[in-house]
Amino acid sequence: MIPVSEALARLFSLVRVTDVETVPLAEAHGRVLARDAVARRTQPPFDASAMDGYAVRAAEAGQGAMLKVVGEAAAGHRFDGALPPQSAVRIFTGAPVPEGADSILIQENATAENGALRVDVSPSPGEYIRPAGGDFKAGEALGAPCRLTARNIALLAAMNIAEVIVHRRPTVALIPTGDELVMPGETPGPDQIVTSNNFGLAAMLDEMGAVPRLCPIARDTPDSLVSALDSARDADLIVTLGGASVGDHDLVARVFGNEGLTLDFYKIAMRPGKPLMAGRLGTASMIGLPGNPVSAMVCGEIFLRPAVEAAMGLPAKPRDTISAEISHDLPANGPREHYMRAVLDSDGSCTVFENQDSSLVMTLSRANALVVRAPRDDAVPRGNRVHCIPL
Repeated sequence: MIPVSEALARLFSLVRVTDVETVPLAEAHGRVLARDAVARRTQPPFDASAMDGYAVRAAEAGQGAMLKVVGEAAAGHRFDGALPPQSAVRIFTGAPVPEGADSILIQENATAENGALRVDVSPSPGEYIRPAGGDFKAGEALGAPCRLTARNIALLAAMNIAEVIVHRRPTVALIPTGDELVMPGETPGPDQIVTSNNFGLAAMLDEMGAVPRLCPIARDTPDSLVSALDSARDADLIVTLGGASVGDHDLVARVFGNEGLTLDFYKIAMRPGKPLMAGRLGTASMIGLPGNPVSAMVCGEIFLRPAVEAAMGLPAKPRDTISAEISHDLPANGPREHYMRAVLDSDGSCTVFENQDSSLVMTLSRANALVVRAPRDDAVPRGNRVHCIPL
């Protein structure tokens, strides 16, 4: 068995980054930017008023001064010409500041009567003016790679960018295996169960921005496995669920090996999820996850999610962890790295479920974090801190 860190490093070496494509900005949310997006204009493109008031020269606008209101400036409609001496221009938020003005006298600090303006509180030079380029300048860039959030999309629109170059969404084929499986909604036989990990992983991949492909259940025969593989060969990643152990009915490695799989590693020193393998199969990366639903979902978070992010062009790295205070005593850990389902509370404390049996899907559903225990970790007393992966 190899440690989780080594397995991840070797998995990253198997993953190929997808090619790029150009998409309209309206379709770019959640995609991974593949090329720097360079601003095509300066923001704001002119000195702009930050408040409703009057554009003035600060040197002429001492307390008690009287100024003549000579015009108006509104958003989208500038005042034509320069500001005359001893004058003011009525101005509204977002409007261009007239040439010659260097301050905004807000309307609360002035009294206007019959075309004249009395200064009640004198403004400072530059007050309430948003300088041209104060946000960004033409030529500045949003750097790649990054996953485009709603905030990024707003920035790109302000940069006058209508299209962006992003990585293609990787296609991930999910192949559940086993005679014991039926699809949700079907009536299981007396010795069968309903497949669930493929649907959970498909949802995770969809959230990430990948393209999940739910393949038919592969039965425990070479012909059925080859048929399922044929439906997945053009995917970027092929993920099998089950059949990766060493029992008489676990055929994936042998059958896929006959179909061209180059196996890189098998068995991970982790709990849950020891029977995990990875390799290359044609143009695709291949990951064999355990068939146990909890093991498959945990391994999906620890291995599949980072692998897919790497395929999208994001940095290849393990899941980020946070520190949390454990709300109860934890016993010493065994020889494998343990990923324990837990609840992370809003106060920063963490509670591990007492029963960590890998068959308990309800416990996984209720968890919002995994507490990570190092191999042979000492007992952790209540109130100490542990490493958590938020889910």
